[in-house]
Amino acid sequence: MGTKANLLIDQGTDFVTSVTLTDDDGVALELTGYTGVAQIRKYYTSATFNTFVVSVTAATGVVQLQLPAATSNVMDHGRYVYDVELTASDGTVSRIMEGIVTITPGVTR
Repeated sequence: MGTKANLLIDQGTDFVTSVTLTDDDGVALELTGYTGVAQIRKYYTSATFNTFVVSVTAATGVVQLQLPAATSNVMDHGRYVYDVELTASDGTVSRIMEGIVTITPGVTR
């Protein structure tokens, strides 16, 4: 199970957040060979989804999520669910984060 983290995204803006993965001693994990994927869905069972751009910085254990303004602009405001999964070079998949995304409505068009 991934760490629970709720996200707040302003509709029509560029969103970026990062998390540093560490071991029990607080040392950044080495993520060489890892790739990431993250999706946002209205409900867990929704067939449609939007995708975060996921970047992994191997040496520092940093995983960055980005949602471009063009994507958040076309999403209806409200509550969504998301998760972030990393895949190791050997194919092992781990969920590192999950939670609720709230898209707040925009006024400026």
